[in-house]
Formats: sequence, C-alpha cells, structure tokens
Amino acid sequence: MAAALRRFASHPRVAFRLVGPADAPVVAVLGGISAHRHLIGPEGWWPASVRTGPRVDSTRFRVLGLDYLGGLGLSSTPDGEARFPPVSSIDQAEVLHQVVLHLGLVLARHRRASYGGMVALSFAARHPAQLGRIVVVSAADRPQVLSTAWRSVQRQIVREAIARGDGASGLKLARALAMATYRSQTEFAMRFSGPPVRDAERFRFPVEGYLFARGDDYVQKYRAESFLALSESIDLHEVDAAEVRTPATLIAVREDQLVPFGDMQALAARLGGPTRLVEINSIFDMTRS
Repeated sequence: MAAALRRFASHPRVAFRLVGPADAPVVAVLGGISAHRHLIGPEGWWPASVRTGPRVDSTRFRVLGLDYLGGLGLSSTPDGEARFPPVSSIDQAEVLHQVVLHLGLVLARHRRASYGGMVALSFAARHPAQLGRIVVVSAADRPQVLSTAWRSVQRQIVREAIARGDGASGLKLARALAMATYRSQTEFAMRFSGPPVRDAERFRFPVEGYLFARGDDYVQKYRAESFLALSESIDLHEVDAAEVRTPATLIAVREDQLVPFGDMQALAARLGGPTRLVEINSIFDMTRS
C-alpha cells in the first residue's frame, strides 16, 4: 500500500463496488462522510445522481463506489479498542488509487460531492494519469475556518459523550447541530416558522423536532468513532490547487454555508488545468450525507 497509508499497523481493508457494462467508461462517485460503496438500488445513498437513466447512467457507465477508511461500511474503521490513525483526503485518494490499479482501470470521470470532492482533488493532484476529468460539487482545496469551528464543536460533543460511555447521545446532538449548517435560512423559514408549543416541561420549537429526528436517524446507521475520524479528516484536508491540472467542473451552491461560493471561486482561480465553474441557487443542500 502507498506510503501515505503506512501509519496503519497492517494494510487497511478496503471495500468497493463496481456496477455497469464491462466495456463502459468508469465513473467514480463519492459523497459526504456518511456515503458508502452502495450507490444504486435500495441501499443507494445518492439515487438521484446514480441510477438507470439521466445523470450518471449505469447502463452507459461503470460506476465505482467506495467505503471510506474510517467510515460506514466494510473498509477499515475504528473498533473502539485501538486508536485509529488520523485519516486525510490523501489517504482516501490513495485507497481509491489502489482499487483502480487492482481493477486495471482508468477513470473517465470523478463525480464527487462534499468530502468526496476533497478526495477527487487529492486524487487529481497525485494521480492525473489515471483520470480524465473531475466534477466537484461543494468542495474546495481547503476547509473554510468557520466551518471548521462548527465541526470542532460537534466533535467535542461526541468526545465528551464517549468519555461518559454514551457516544450515541453525543452523535445525535452533533448531527442535529450539523443539520443546522447543511440547510439554508430560507428553507428553515419556510418549513419551521410556526410558533412554539408548550408542554408540561417547556416550550418546544418546530425546528428542534426536525433536527433531533435527524439525529435519531443518524445514530441508527453511524458510529460515533467513525464520525470523529471523518469529521476531522475534512478539516485536515489541503491540496495545492495549482497541482491539479486535470480538467475540472466545479459546481457551487450560492446558499452553501459550509463551502461558500467565494471559496469555490477562489479554487477555480487557483486550479492548474482547464476549469469550468457552475453556479446554482438552491435553498436545499442535497450534497452532504
């Protein structure tokens, strides 16, 4: 395994899934830190983007998905007994590179959103010969400091809960806080502007029911230790954009709080290859999982 992965006591375990016609161009699709190798079907995490039909068409492309190191799925992940090494977007890119070499592939395209976009930039900087084009949605070459501030608080909530022996409760709160940063002010105003309701204990506001319900859902499928590993990985991310010479399409959402439009503009100016910046407006942030 590549030098970037030698912090692991043994070669990390990597799980991936490749679907589509054997002779078709290969597109790797990675998403946020909760994403995994299952892209299509009942377990698919991004069915609106990868499906039989428009967008990434699995009848015309071979679609490659990956379980992140440290994340959800069958790749190496924290087991609660030994300290899991820090994981960067470079590590994830090296894992993907090993998968590509193992399968004898050249990627026609990387389509990546959020954390996956960071991995795409790292891959393009290090292995341009294995790649034709990258499509990066809501990800830059370095984290935004305010976003790191929010994630730092989320991680501390989880750490303190783990120390009390109840990581799930901390993960629920951290996810609720994260959801508040994933959505726009306009969406919250449209959906949750009703008055609070008084019960026997206190006032309850419409938005808090939504946030904590999303936290409850999250702890059913994700582990606190994995959240810590990959949330930190986002904030460790840094790529020299000038080294990315692969043709790139950047998709920026004007309302994005975590990766502001200005950061995507700055990335487009720094990239070393042909670049197209696409600006969209959406009150709904569907790029993070």
